[in-house]
Amino acid sequence: MKLASRFSVLITGINGFTGIHLERYLVSLGYEVYGTVIDTPMCENHYQCDITQVAQIDKVLESIRPDYVIHIAAISFVGESNASLIYDVNVLGTENLLQSLIKHKIEPKKVILASSATVYGNQGKEVLDESMTPQAVNHYGCSKLAMELISANYFERLPLIITRPFNYTGLGQADHFLIPKIIKHYKERAKTIELGNLDVAREFNSIDFIVQSYYKLMLCDDASVLVNLSSNQPIKLLDVIEQMNTIAGYTIEVAVNPAFVRPNDIASLAGCTQKLESIIGTLPKLSLKDTLTSMYNG
Repeated sequence: MKLASRFSVLITGINGFTGIHLERYLVSLGYEVYGTVIDTPMCENHYQCDITQVAQIDKVLESIRPDYVIHIAAISFVGESNASLIYDVNVLGTENLLQSLIKHKIEPKKVILASSATVYGNQGKEVLDESMTPQAVNHYGCSKLAMELISANYFERLPLIITRPFNYTGLGQADHFLIPKIIKHYKERAKTIELGNLDVAREFNSIDFIVQSYYKLMLCDDASVLVNLSSNQPIKLLDVIEQMNTIAGYTIEVAVNPAFVRPNDIASLAGCTQKLESIIGTLPKLSLKDTLTSMYNG
């Protein structure tokens, strides 16, 4: 059996928020980690690759022939205005990757694809599980659902696991995402903050929880499955503000900006953990307060 240091892992979108943390974690365990980036590579083990371009994916895969693939490259911002780009990257880019693996007769031990919990849409349920019929309500969610459907056609040919991550955050996440935006306001000692719908409830898991989940799924025996990456610990946005008031030591004034209120906003997103835990066991979950504190002090 290979030592961890002899196994290679390809992470698409490696210079994104999740990829940076995942690479650091896998390298610490002794894996040879390679990755794709859309811009000029800044590291020797990173390759410039636009996943919508088949020839570029072919070149990377032929060069690395990875033992594991974790595909997280995507347009991940729900507010992205270029709908065509969302579908090109999230759907066709994923299929390009899978086709290239087969074309070049690469037989990875596991291929993990990142979908999203937004595929569920408004289910009218407090806890969402994988048996529910998806009801995506925006282009991002629809693109991820289309990716799932296309990828399922490869279950017989590749050892695939499709994940539906619920909201997660941590150091290094871009400021246009909700929690980093809130943290930035507190760091700047802003008197007010404009937010959207204050009644929504979301999971705000730590990036460490997600990274460890990917790692354990990478090594598990299961394949041809779809699974939530969730903690079933939803929290209301106003509760986040209250915790930050305590951490920062002052009270910020919250104003609702109608421009930030999405007409099809999902009221509550919390995921059932039963299937995930049946595959990888129970992972320790960092409390939201600990996550917020580390981001505020980071």
